[in-house]
Amino acid sequence: MTSPKLKLTSWAAQIVAAVIMGQTLYFKFTAHPDSVQLFSELGMEPQGRLIIGALELVACILLLIPSSIVYGALLGSCLMAGAIIGHMTELGWEGPRLQLGALAIVVLVCCISTLLIRHRELPLLKAIQTEKPTKRPRPKK
Repeated sequence: MTSPKLKLTSWAAQIVAAVIMGQTLYFKFTAHPDSVQLFSELGMEPQGRLIIGALELVACILLLIPSSIVYGALLGSCLMAGAIIGHMTELGWEGPRLQLGALAIVVLVCCISTLLIRHRELPLLKAIQTEKPTKRPRPKK
């Protein structure tokens, strides 16, 4: 069982990640010129901008629903890893892009922290932990 302090830390990380991702949704869904330019440079405008925006919205919602927190953290981690890779390969870190890249790193750290704290809630790990070891028959001599 996770301690109350760790749960509180997890909730703080979840809220920070959801707020940061949620703030960028306005720019993605309203086709803000900066967002359009960024996704154009990545060769993903307009479909990529809208799909990533929708996935970030889903991640925000999942991070705030207790039964789906780990799924939101996994999705958020994947999205932010992609954003960081985009900054490292195509977009760069100069000017306002430094702030966007730094926010992606903050969200990634928050999502990974949430996953580390709540790792027992991941379905695969839950199945492994509840599985009882079977006794192997002893070889006959």
